[in-house]
This record gives sequence, structure tokens and C-alpha cells, in this order.
Amino acid sequence: MRRTRLAAAAAALATFWTGAAEAHLVTTGLGPVYDGVSHLFVTIDDLLPVLAMGLLAGLNGPAAGRRALSALPLAWLAGGSAGYALGAPLLPSGVTALSLLTLGMLTAVDLKLKPAIITGLAVVLGLAHGWSNGASIAAAGREGRGLIGITVAIFVLAALVPACVISLRRPWARIVVRVAGSWIAAIGLLLFGWAFRPGA
Repeated sequence: MRRTRLAAAAAALATFWTGAAEAHLVTTGLGPVYDGVSHLFVTIDDLLPVLAMGLLAGLNGPAAGRRALSALPLAWLAGGSAGYALGAPLLPSGVTALSLLTLGMLTAVDLKLKPAIITGLAVVLGLAHGWSNGASIAAAGREGRGLIGITVAIFVLAALVPACVISLRRPWARIVVRVAGSWIAAIGLLLFGWAFRPGA
């Protein structure tokens, strides 16, 4: 029990240091909301942590999935609004990989977490990544309504991914989810090494 709490606390701290990713601001020609939707799906720094959060929430059951569904999009929108208003990144760039590494590892080891801990992880993830998105949108001189599109896309993923994982009944299917978590953690490790390579 104590090890579980320590692991969850370490995960929350590591996730907090999610860095300010360089935004890949997409222009769809359909307006800022659709640009925001597209942004999420072409930005690995944002998409993979959302998927990892969904996998982790799904492995921890329906209550955790519902908590993540409500907490992640709202925190992302709040962080994005603050980042847009201030127009400056909160955290150094290149540390985004820590959220991938942390959430991927928690998924891979199938750590049983209380719904409140899942909520905390979702809030920290949403605030940190949202702030980065908002600051990037402001720096690019884009409309803040793009945050609405990002939030809607996150809501859809935060609903679908945990629901798919919760519906899995076969033991081998749960192992597949854990393997996906290990891949996400490996990507996070590679991105971490790339961000902090000598001369970067």
C-alpha cells in the first residue's frame, strides 16, 4: 500500500514537469476551433499523453474513467486559458517526455490507483499541457478559440479510450493495453534523451 502511494506521488510530480511543447499549429481553413481539433491529432507531445491517461484510467475501472473524463478536458481548458492570457510558457521545453514516461510506466505495470489519484494526474497533465498550448497559440498570434477545439478532441478521446479498455474482458487484452503503455513509456524515454542530448 505504501509503495503504491509513493509510486503515485512520484508519478504526479514527474507529470507536473511536463514541458512546453513546440506547437504544431495547423491551419485547416475551417476556423480556429477545427484548427484546435487538428492540432491535437498531429502533435505527438499532446496526443500520446492523452492516450496514455485514457489507458491508465481504463485499467483502473469505470470510476477512474469517469473522473479522467471530467478532469482532463476541464484542466486542459483552464491551463490553456491561463497560458493564452499570460502568453508565456510555464515550464521549460523538452520535459514533455516525462509525462509520456510516467503515464506509460504506470500503465505498463498496471498499478492500481484510487480514482482520486487518477483525477490528480489528469488535472496536472491537463494544466501543464494546456498551459503550453495556450502560450503557443498566443505566441503565434492565433485566436484563443483554438483551445475549444483541443478541449473537444480531448473530451472525445478521454471518453472513448477508457471505455474501450474497460470493456476488455479477456486477460490477454489487458496485457495488450499494458504493452501499449510500455511503448508510450519507451517513446517518452527516447524523447527525453533527444531533448537533453549534448548540444541540444
